[in-house]
Amino acid sequence: MAAQTNIAQVCVDGDLDVRSAPKVRAWIDGLVDSGCRRVVLNMANASYADSAGFGMILREMRRMREVGGILSLTNVKDRVYRSLVVMRMADLVPITRAGASCEVPDLPAGALPEWRTTFRVDAGGLEQARGRLHSLIAGLPLSNDDVFDMNLASGEALGNAVDHTCAEGVLVTVAAYADRVVVDVADCGEGFLPCGCADGRDAGSDSGADSGEEDAYAERGRGIKLMRLLADSVTIGPKSTGEGTVVRLVKMYPAGHVPSDRLMPAAQ
Repeated sequence: MAAQTNIAQVCVDGDLDVRSAPKVRAWIDGLVDSGCRRVVLNMANASYADSAGFGMILREMRRMREVGGILSLTNVKDRVYRSLVVMRMADLVPITRAGASCEVPDLPAGALPEWRTTFRVDAGGLEQARGRLHSLIAGLPLSNDDVFDMNLASGEALGNAVDHTCAEGVLVTVAAYADRVVVDVADCGEGFLPCGCADGRDAGSDSGADSGEEDAYAERGRGIKLMRLLADSVTIGPKSTGEGTVVRLVKMYPAGHVPSDRLMPAAQ
């Protein structure tokens, strides 16, 4: 079965202008044609964008929306952001400015969720699990883009967990607090470190492992990076009891959200 990319980050090598825009457009078009439905355009190296670059962004944004996907910009520098505002594009495309990060404060001691639900996921039930996660998260005070991102990040965590879990399967816990949603994905396998290697070196380093093992580490490392792009906070660590790993994903509610009583989601 052919592999399909669900989420991708496209890095702009320099300014997004008439010379570079066609190349970036070709990259994104290729991803969309292959089935990718979430593209993050990393603008960290772009200090300038012209009308060709902005036109490319608008075109790809419309194309992604037509197929039910999302294009967003990250690490946008001040001058480029100002141009986006002048072009009235800042309200059309999800943008994260350079240096901006969502503050994820610790939960107050004794804080209880408004509701919490846990369910088991078997290796053959990933699609159903992703659907259940979406239905739970979609009822929270998050934008459609945030729901989309959180569902994709959770899907990455589920894929990693199922890949190396034991026969008892994976446990997913979704907890809704007054200001955030927390998704825990726990397995009972050998676990993995965020860097991909047990000795702390980056995936792909000369560790003596065969190329197949290195490729597996590299793929997992990319999944972790994507989770960190999509969620406001990602932590990975051992379970408090027993063997295995817990991946915790946090998404904060929008600023200005007024907490209100919400009923527990209907049983799935």
